[in-house]
Amino acid sequence: MLLLFCNDRQTLQGAYCCPMIERNIVIRGAREHNLKNLDLELPRNALTVITGVSGSGKSSLAFDTLSAEGQRRYVESLSAYARQFLSLQNKPDVDSIDGLSPSIAIEQKSTGRNPRSTVGTVTEIHDYLRLLFARIGHPHCHGCGDPITSQTVSQMVDTLMALPERSRLLLLAPIVRGRKGEHRKELDALRKQGFTRVLLDGVTHELESLPPLDKNMPHTLEALVDRIAIKPGIESRLADSLEVALNVLDTLGMKSSTPRTTDLAGAGVRGQVVRVQVLSEPAHELLFSTQHACIRCGISYPEMEPRLFSFNNPFGACPTCDGLGTQAFFDPERVVPNPGLSLRQGAIAPWAKPTAQIAQETLYAVADHFGFDIHAPWETLPTEAKQVILHGTGPEKIRFHLQGSKRRISSLRTWEGVLPLLQRRYLETESEDLREELGHYRSSQACPTCQGQRLRKEALHVRIGAHTIASLSALPPTQVVDFLAHLTLTPREQAIAVRILKEVTNRLGFLIAVGLDYLSLDRAAGTLSGGEGQRIRLANQVGSGLTGVLYILDEPSIGLHQRDNQRLFATLLRLRDLGNTVIVVEHDEEAIRGADWVVDMGPGAGEHGGHVVAQGTPAAVSQNPASLTGQYLCGQRTIPLPAVRRVGNPQQQLCLEQVTTHNLRTIDVTIPLGLFTCVTGVSGSGKSSLILDTLLPVLHQRLNTPYHLRLGAAASAASGGRLQRITGLEHLDKVIHIDQSPIGRTPRSNPATYTGLFTPIRELMAGVPDALARGYTAGRFSFNIKGGRCEACAGDGLVKIEMHFLPDIFVQCDVCHGSRYNRETLEIRYKGRTIADILHLTVEEALAFFQAIPVVQGKLATLMEVGLGYVRLGQAATTLSGGEAQRVKIARELAKRATGRTLYILDEPTTGLHFEDIRKLLEVLQRLVAAGNTLVVIEHNLDVIKTADWLIDLGPEGGSRGGEIIMAGTPEQCADHPTSWTGQYLREVLRK
Repeated sequence: MLLLFCNDRQTLQGAYCCPMIERNIVIRGAREHNLKNLDLELPRNALTVITGVSGSGKSSLAFDTLSAEGQRRYVESLSAYARQFLSLQNKPDVDSIDGLSPSIAIEQKSTGRNPRSTVGTVTEIHDYLRLLFARIGHPHCHGCGDPITSQTVSQMVDTLMALPERSRLLLLAPIVRGRKGEHRKELDALRKQGFTRVLLDGVTHELESLPPLDKNMPHTLEALVDRIAIKPGIESRLADSLEVALNVLDTLGMKSSTPRTTDLAGAGVRGQVVRVQVLSEPAHELLFSTQHACIRCGISYPEMEPRLFSFNNPFGACPTCDGLGTQAFFDPERVVPNPGLSLRQGAIAPWAKPTAQIAQETLYAVADHFGFDIHAPWETLPTEAKQVILHGTGPEKIRFHLQGSKRRISSLRTWEGVLPLLQRRYLETESEDLREELGHYRSSQACPTCQGQRLRKEALHVRIGAHTIASLSALPPTQVVDFLAHLTLTPREQAIAVRILKEVTNRLGFLIAVGLDYLSLDRAAGTLSGGEGQRIRLANQVGSGLTGVLYILDEPSIGLHQRDNQRLFATLLRLRDLGNTVIVVEHDEEAIRGADWVVDMGPGAGEHGGHVVAQGTPAAVSQNPASLTGQYLCGQRTIPLPAVRRVGNPQQQLCLEQVTTHNLRTIDVTIPLGLFTCVTGVSGSGKSSLILDTLLPVLHQRLNTPYHLRLGAAASAASGGRLQRITGLEHLDKVIHIDQSPIGRTPRSNPATYTGLFTPIRELMAGVPDALARGYTAGRFSFNIKGGRCEACAGDGLVKIEMHFLPDIFVQCDVCHGSRYNRETLEIRYKGRTIADILHLTVEEALAFFQAIPVVQGKLATLMEVGLGYVRLGQAATTLSGGEAQRVKIARELAKRATGRTLYILDEPTTGLHFEDIRKLLEVLQRLVAAGNTLVVIEHNLDVIKTADWLIDLGPEGGSRGGEIIMAGTPEQCADHPTSWTGQYLREVLRK
């Protein structure tokens, strides 16, 4: 037996080469996707980084082979009954994998677009907070703000016995409070129950000699149950008197002039409140309740339970917005996007089309009735005229004369207004197209009832310390941890809350550890980036404390500034040190250098990839001449700085004034046109708020709309973010947002269809003599419509076979054998290839095949330029990575005729890209700018930042501590800035 002793991890790394199966994960014959019958050994209980050029087989190895097999083996260990409820994995194409642990894959998939999902619900922290507030929260009346308590009779007795000895008390049962009337029924009931004294408007009266009550005056009536002095041995009498008072209330109930709030079960304020008036100095009163109720306002609270604090439960959700926190409405600024236009010119955008003639004549009739000019610009119309047009005339009727198809129609009716009319049409229509069209004129605003806090008002008035659950959820995690750490609790509350507080604090600590300390718990999950969502799931896994697990992550550094990478990396090391195996698909240089083991895939992409080019410690890989990654690590290859940085024209700038979107602090931003501008800053500093949530929606509305509806250059923002003014739009003609969302949602979408290649190819096939002889048109060669496609599989090429408790399998169609087309269509050949053969070509192969067809050649050349020569023309869009999808979009834009006045916006385009891929991407982006276009990129990658012409650096921190412009200038100026986090790291890169 060989015993291996080591004192440090570096020594242990050398032992990973030992072919001991119990120390390694041994893969034999992996052939999933483009993997070339791969044999590989990976160390267990170590941090392994798999890197390589885009498309080299990293995800195929990590997720489609290791993760899929680990999950499949675990699920197959369960019963057949349990397996039918689980999402089952297909067995990957691999001969064997030894030493494999149950696997957990943490991918870049979105956290979901459910508007009810928040950071708090995704991390389950909100569930613990709900329990905390339900158990130790202190309710307050939402009418008067007084504390509300619920006590048993024994607790009431203990409270009263704690008063100074000989304290004189009056025990009162409130019957009527501030209500008009003679209240004869209540008085008769008190007499029948044997009561002799009452307090009427604060004065004690004998019940039999009570003066007549003025029925037109409000009165307060309370039954005097007992007069008592505090002394030892009085506990039994106190308890009896309190029970009598409660029984009186159960019988009669308190009546109040204030409308009473009831819980969902319909209970009123019956059997809830006893008032004790302390006559001894200092005189005061005590209120006791068996349930949560307020005597002053007559308001009853529902039972304190966790569901009261859940906006996903009807019991706790705000009844106005159903827990969404927002309400959609027809926005006047969207309905009238250009106030410089008159009604005659189409100021009312939904009715500016020629087909809306009747609606326009209706507006003219309203204008004629009230005497305002339809030729005057909207912004010059009186406020009363705008109010009438948008919101209607109320009960006042107007004579309308409308020209029908055959005769003129006259009617006298009210005018409901443009906004109510649009709202009614939106709700009543059954046409999805019309609803989508009208949706362009709607905006969201905070719910007026809950002010965006999602909960019913009773839940929003339960406090722990100074915070409600909504105000606590609005804080960043660091402040929540600080509040909970300094919380003052009674011994009883401490005993109840200790485990809850520990769990909440731990989970918040994990969020902070992965660099998400700027996210508040009420942040909508749909607004998170893929990297943020992945790190949230990573924080949950760290909190689970599992050991012996195989964790596989997909670029967790996405969206992280270099300053925050260290915290993320420390989290991965913590997972490893717990006894887990961590495998990360990553391109970040710091992550690669800090790994225990590196696997470099390649040497190329697609068919040219699928091999292990190099593996070993980071130092060993960097010295391997065959490794492209190693060449960048050792400095043999670099991404060069531009020879000359472009200088902007001061007369051509896009200026945003007074921007206050999200955490932006009323900033003014200038973006030079015709340059490569990079927006940088630490995570959460406001980059996306500025570009994606402010600039992009405004430009979409003002540039990507018909000319006659386009906003004036100095108009206020209508949608998206909040800004006062934007100027410089006259220098642009369109805006294009290129993100990493899929180019299609179904396998029917592919690079050929998305880039427009498929149309000229089909037309080419239709021009073949055999096709002309048979009368085939271009539609015959589409697999999306009947005619030329295989009807057995409806053009999919695959047939789904349901397997019940086994995973569904997709088998090749036995009619078309996966070609998607019927036999007659496949008889047509161009240069010896069928349409199915052509779709199976890679971009590189198709470039040579269509060498003589310029319309096809141009589009293929752009795909080659962005590094997608390995992608097949008919490859399903759902199998493309985010980086590949983004480059397909860039290729489509490059293939278009450039106007030189386009603004391109990209959000972290380096996601999923290797150093070499980034170099190719930058060449393409520089081409866009060289053609006179403007490029705005949100990015953390220093290689992209250093090549930009202009930087806008936000900070200084994330969340509420961000939202300011730290500097705007060249990369060199940023590197010299003393307070810029980006400049601090950029300084080292520029020196190389």
